[in-house]
This record gives sequence, C-alpha cells and structure tokens, in this order.
Amino acid sequence: MKYVILINEDESAYAVPNGDQVVAEVIEGHNKFSAAMAEKGVEFSGERLKEAHTATTLHYKNGGEPVVRDGAFAETHEELGGFYIIDVANLDEAIEWAKMIPIPGNGAVEVRPVWPMDEY
Repeated sequence: MKYVILINEDESAYAVPNGDQVVAEVIEGHNKFSAAMAEKGVEFSGERLKEAHTATTLHYKNGGEPVVRDGAFAETHEELGGFYIIDVANLDEAIEWAKMIPIPGNGAVEVRPVWPMDEY
C-alpha cells in the first residue's frame, strides 16, 4: 500500500549561524534514509520543496471561485518542507520508516495512505 509522508518543519531551524551545517546534516540524514529504503527494497519517491514563501495557495470558500494568494496556507510555524511516497505492507511499517526522517528543531511528520484513483 502506498503512503505519503509529509514533512513539516520549522524553517527557522536553518536560519542559525551554522545553518549550512544543519542543512548538510539533514541532507545526509535523508540520503541515509533513502539508502536504507533502497536496501530493504521499499519502493519510494520524494522531493524537497522550496521554502514556504515561494508557495502559492488557492483558498476556497463556500464552493466559490478560488482566491489565489502568495505563500503557504498554514496556521503554525511549521511548513511543508518535503515529502516521500513509499510503497510498504501497512501503516505500522510506514510509521517505522517515517520515524527515521531527520527533523532539525520542531516539526511533524504526517503519514497518510494514498487513495488510488481507481477506487473512486
């Protein structure tokens, strides 16, 4: 079953004097995470996203036409920073993989099953 793993981070964790080192450590963590999944035969894909200020959000209200606004839609200091889509046996396995994702500072990792298009 496919699961999407959404990585929500506090972008300020990178805005520190040693921010380049923090970025390098997080990238190294993601490289290890990807290598571990490949070694175990877990099918996956994923991408890093640009900072939240580069996002454009379509806001809908009462089913009307969307209002297009600059920036990400979030009510917290954590922003969607990247994602993986993995194909594993069950939610427990997806959670175990998600626990390996490096998060500097505060953040959250959301694991959600993918709803196949042919099941609508």
